Amino acid sequence: MFRFDPGLKAYLHRDAIDFRIGLNGLAILVEQAHGMHPFAQAVYVLRNKRRDRIKILGWQRNGFWLLMKRLEQDRFIWPDVATVPSLTVEQLHWLLDGIDLAVVQKHPQRFYSRVA
Repeated sequence: MFRFDPGLKAYLHRDAIDFRIGLNGLAILVEQAHGMHPFAQAVYVLRNKRRDRIKILGWQRNGFWLLMKRLEQDRFIWPDVATVPSLTVEQLHWLLDGIDLAVVQKHPQRFYSRVA
């Protein structure tokens, strides 16, 4: 299994899309629907209506790449938010693994100045 670079930004498209749309159509959707730059160092995650498929669009130096994941029996648990959320790479991997992001909470990171 591959892993994304931890410094990469991931953005979710909230609404379902028609999965017949190709690379150019997805890049236009990112640019016009979200007002984001499709050539940025980020990935854009989109889903179909049944939530059993995900497409991930990204740009790397000289071209777009497109990843697609199709589930055979289950459904992706899509976050229910009103704005275009950004995810950490760790959250993106959780989403792809079928984990509900609304339920998962990590312990807060603590910073201490001394031990005793």
